[in-house]
Amino acid sequence: MLPTQIPAAVRSRLRGLRLTTRRDAGGAGLGQHASRSRGAGLEFAQYRAYEPGDDLRRIDWKLYARSDRHFVREAERDSPLELWILIDATASMRQADLARPDYAKFDAARLLAACAIEIALRQGDGFGIATFGGSPPCLLAPGAGARQRDRCLIELARVQAAGQWPAAGPAREAAARIASHALVLLLSDFFDAAALELARRLAAAGREVLTLQILAADERDFPFRGGRRFLDPESALERQAEAGAVREEFLRRFALARAGLARECATLGIRHGEHWLDEPLDAPLQRLFAVPEVRR
Repeated sequence: MLPTQIPAAVRSRLRGLRLTTRRDAGGAGLGQHASRSRGAGLEFAQYRAYEPGDDLRRIDWKLYARSDRHFVREAERDSPLELWILIDATASMRQADLARPDYAKFDAARLLAACAIEIALRQGDGFGIATFGGSPPCLLAPGAGARQRDRCLIELARVQAAGQWPAAGPAREAAARIASHALVLLLSDFFDAAALELARRLAAAGREVLTLQILAADERDFPFRGGRRFLDPESALERQAEAGAVREEFLRRFALARAGLARECATLGIRHGEHWLDEPLDAPLQRLFAVPEVRR
């Protein structure tokens, strides 16, 4: 299977998901997101008096028969969303679980990106991607359609997780390209403070940001036994320890770090979620993007 090929069962479940924003997109064109722009759309918004140059087909002739005045039907124009997917490709994203050593955090990040692209494609939205760290670097400005999807997936398949989060330059370049109405999805383990700093900067600039922390089940459960050598893949620092002796303290600190990240995101107005490598790929997307059922 290609590193960006969505499993068939997951693809079928994506049909119930929809990318949404907290505010109107306001762009031009057709999509599935309500916009403050008024004009020829799909959902009725209001009437207004006819003005010279208006399309005669938009006159409500039944209302004219009742009022003897010409009124034009206005509707909310559906507007496409612009999705930016930002992916942590640093060395820590190479981590996998002992039970599944061939499936790392970065593999999950690429597949989650492919899923988000698939949802955007179905909605008629534009999407672009950027990676931080890794080799080769990847930065594709938003576009729409199947050809753009294929470009994104081909580029993501080439990237290998490696190294540290880059200096401020690439992050600033990507942030500068993100339009004010865009939706930003940041995929990372957030072990590097620079990842949260990027989310913070984007949120402060008025961008709508979603963060998804990708974590290994071994980090959650710490199943290690006996003497172990723990290595930081980015700094090459290592520590030897008796796993049983450090397990409780590690789990306590790990839980505090996760809770702190969630609180920080909530303070910044960022929607935040978690994804564990041993759960279904679409589980975090279901939590973020599932369309609520309408009760009658």
